[in-house]
Amino acid sequence: MFYRASLQAAAALASLSLVAGCSVFSGSSSDVDQHISVGTTSSPSTLDPAGAWDNSWELMRNVFQTLVSFPTGSTKPEPDAAECTFTDSTSMAYRCTLRDGLEFSDGEKLDAEAVKYSIDRIVAIKAKGGPLGLLGSLDRVETKGDDLVIFHLNKSDATFPFVLATPAMSIVAPKQYPKDKLRTGNSVTGSGPYVLDHYEPHSVAELKRNDSYKGFADRKNDSVTIRYYEKSDAMVTALRGDKIDATYRGLTADEVIGLQGSKEENKGLQLVESVGADIRFLVFNPKDPVAGKRAVREAVARLVDRDSLVAKVYQGTAEPLYSIVPKGIAAHTTSFFDAFGDPDVTKARQVLSDAGITEPVEMTFWYTTDRYGSSTAPEFEEIKRQLEKSGLFKITLKSAPWTTFQEGFNKGDYAVFGRGWFPDFPDPDNFIAPFVGKESATGGMYVNKKITEEILPASRQESDRGAVSKQFAEAQQIMVQDIPLLPLWQGKLYIAAGEDIGGGERALDPQTVMQMWELYRKASW
Repeated sequence: MFYRASLQAAAALASLSLVAGCSVFSGSSSDVDQHISVGTTSSPSTLDPAGAWDNSWELMRNVFQTLVSFPTGSTKPEPDAAECTFTDSTSMAYRCTLRDGLEFSDGEKLDAEAVKYSIDRIVAIKAKGGPLGLLGSLDRVETKGDDLVIFHLNKSDATFPFVLATPAMSIVAPKQYPKDKLRTGNSVTGSGPYVLDHYEPHSVAELKRNDSYKGFADRKNDSVTIRYYEKSDAMVTALRGDKIDATYRGLTADEVIGLQGSKEENKGLQLVESVGADIRFLVFNPKDPVAGKRAVREAVARLVDRDSLVAKVYQGTAEPLYSIVPKGIAAHTTSFFDAFGDPDVTKARQVLSDAGITEPVEMTFWYTTDRYGSSTAPEFEEIKRQLEKSGLFKITLKSAPWTTFQEGFNKGDYAVFGRGWFPDFPDPDNFIAPFVGKESATGGMYVNKKITEEILPASRQESDRGAVSKQFAEAQQIMVQDIPLLPLWQGKLYIAAGEDIGGGERALDPQTVMQMWELYRKASW
């Protein structure tokens, strides 16, 4: 998962940029009320890990446990609920020994059978849009006694420990989670740092300290309220009005720039900037009669002006992306720029003409309204403007809340749609494998056997992840030839917080998932 190039980016997860005259403060104090309130525009789509391959992980990381995890600054998966290691040189048997005395928040024992149950139900349920695609190398799960779990793989996979470290592999209480369907309702039964005390979808999650927790998290607060906002401007207003202590995910470029100034309204606020591996891209439906034509996809690729897009919409808080593997990750290339160069209307027109397309191409582009922040709508307006300015396209924009949007693209209802990706783990594998294959995170839109049956298996035999660049460069080149998707930009992550809030520079783990336990209220400032 972590290779030298990507590690430097992930481990550097934070340069602290203070907005208004902040200084260095002492740590937390038992005399200070250690309740923290955090706002975000990214609400969970599900509370069941077996159905989650999205930003639901933000909440899950804090209320569930995984066998191994990624403490801030770690260079590899570290013990959480268990000590784990490969038992063979071929990376095909991964053995985990559980901590003593683990239990779920309802008092049920967390043992080896609970771990097996949790992983087996992911495979059994096969939730559309769920994390089954992460388990492609898993053959079976074996238990020995109460504390030993052995994962037998069907092929060498040096990335398997990183998969187990994702919140998708959270351990759930067997008595509370059906083995063949997702759990419904607004409750969670886990063994993580916090207990979910109260939850209202798209509104609020109340977390309180889990007194029976045994794991790596060093909790610096007693409880956390997470408030979910539909629009980021309401979130920023809440921050400035002391209604929340910090924000995470969803700030627009204008809001970030506004928070960076020394204006009176920023008094008492700080901004933590983190290295980001989050990316945005368009996905084309190969079964659509229009988007399924390669000439149409290439014309779009030759017209989208990423520099203009990030300048107008993101104002320096993002940068153009010309590969599905972003900068800071091993094997990053500029393959789409190498193939298509700068935006060129003449070349795009010729591509369409050679395919017998002479009339403006009518297409509908879809985006989600509540997953990637308030800048998503302006971003798609800009893409529409660019394509229509060429005279070669007529674009209709449509949008939907994430749950509806996810259902739509998983059913193949959309010709073109926008997706974002926050890495499961910072490895090139995690920017290729999730988008290729029948169980992909993009609804199984793109299948390429060269990638899935040759390149990925070969790369996963290599424990030195810095040595896989050649394989992934080839995979990126294949994706340029097929154009199943079009990378647009990669962004930075920001936590805006009150000056009295500490821990923001450590709150993002190497998977860019928020570790709420790192936040605390300073004793004095």
